Order: sequence, then C-alpha cells, then structure tokens
Amino acid sequence: MNQTATAHLTDPGRPDKQDLHSLMNRLRAEGRPYVLATVVRTISVTAAKAGAKAVIGPDGDIAGGWIGGGCARGAVLKAAREALHDGETRLVSIQPEDLLADLGVNAGEERQGVRFAKNMCPSQGTMDVFVEPVLPRPELVVFGASPVAVALADLGPKIGFDITVCAASGDQPLFTGVQNRVEGFALNAASNAERYLVVATQGAGDAAALKAATAADSVYLAFVGSRKKAAALTEKLAADGVPAEKLAEIKAPAGLDLGAITPEEIAFSILAEMLQARRKDQRRTGSP
Repeated sequence: MNQTATAHLTDPGRPDKQDLHSLMNRLRAEGRPYVLATVVRTISVTAAKAGAKAVIGPDGDIAGGWIGGGCARGAVLKAAREALHDGETRLVSIQPEDLLADLGVNAGEERQGVRFAKNMCPSQGTMDVFVEPVLPRPELVVFGASPVAVALADLGPKIGFDITVCAASGDQPLFTGVQNRVEGFALNAASNAERYLVVATQGAGDAAALKAATAADSVYLAFVGSRKKAAALTEKLAADGVPAEKLAEIKAPAGLDLGAITPEEIAFSILAEMLQARRKDQRRTGSP
C-alpha cells in the first residue's frame, strides 16, 4: 500500500462511516438539529471526492466527517447555518472564478436551486455539495386529561408530532403509547424541538396549566375553551405577573373554525391549525 493511501486511512479528520452514523444517531437521540453535507460531484483536482460527508452540528460548525479544506468550508458552513434556520435543503456549487464567469453568475448568486461560490484555492477544482438539514420532530405538548387532550395525544403522531402529556399521575393511564410524560404541569421551559402547546384541561386546573404553558418556549399556544373564559384567565394571569406579550400569544378558542363538536373533531381542528402554522414558513417562495 502506498503512502498516500495509508495517510488517507489514518487521517483523523476523515472518520469512517460508522463514526459518522454514531454521531448522527447521538444527535437524533438528544433531539438536536444538525446538517449532513455530502459531496455529490467533483471536477478536476479537489481535496474531497464525491461521497465525502460531514455533519454540521447545531452550533453551525463541523462536528464530524470531512468535505475538504478551507476552499469549500466557508460556503458550505454558511449554507448549513441557513438550513438549520429555515429547514430547507441546498445545493452549493464551488467553482473557480473563470468558470463562474463562463456561466454568467457571481459568487453568492442562486440560480435554479443552485447556489454558486468561488473556489479560491490553487487547485481550481469544482465541487458540488448537497446540504440537508435534519431537524427534531415537532413536539405537541398537551396539558390536561380531558377527552380533547386524549384525542390530541392519539392523533398527533399520525401527522408527525412527538407527544408530551402534562397531567396528574392518576390521569396518565388515559393516554396510551405516549413516551414523554410530565406529572402535573411542571414542563421544562426550553426544548430543542419546535413546540406546540395546547391547554385542554377544560376546568381541571386551567389557570395553573395556562401559566405553565406561557412560561415555556413555543411556536403555537392554544387554549381549549371559550373566548370569555380565556379572557378571564388571561386577566388573572396578568395580575399574577405573566408578561402581556406572552398572554397575547394565546389562541382561544383553539383550532380552526370547522364546526367541530366531538372531542375528536375538536382535536382535528386544533391539529389543522397547528399544521397551518407549522407549514406557513416552510413553503418555497422562489421561482421553480
């Protein structure tokens, strides 16, 4: 075996696939977002070849793997950080300046879904890198053990939500197949996943549950109840010191106006509203 091949196999900057898979599995288990960057094409001389991969962690830096040196790193990391923010995939084409000029594009320009970057290295090769964000599944936190709460916990996983139930220990058996359980309403304030909170206590601890919900980070917060009841509760919570901006986030009554009557129908209307909020910023607005 020649020296070049030996160096490639022993280079600590180029871990084997098993190491990379272990890193990705650990990040997924911890509920932490990351980006998988894969070299999909190279032309001429490049340090990395097609198939090389790197994992960019939630801090926006390379956590493992290898996709070449500084010639590619800056453009890929920039795209990865943006992908972590908006959840969209990207294709980055790193090319020497003369080839960009031949194509009539500038570094940083995006055309037909491809973002172009300048290769400043002497090798002057071309490298295309696919940038794919892997984000935690969104989390639906259900407060209470009402029939609507049970229906939400049952239907939520079917449209991609992980479920956390906040309810008294005596009510927990009402929920089947739920892995994340909180006794009472003592929910951790922060989470790595996007959180959707629904207070469905329906008379059994409304104020305590709603106060706990306003203390947690969320992208959606709804109360199952009438506007009149919600207004009375928010007035009480304001007197207890809950900030006005948090109270303003509460959607009441919860759900889209579908004329829902049964607990399952109400749960469906709430999930539809959650899905609407979730997908709002995920639709591509650029030209095809």
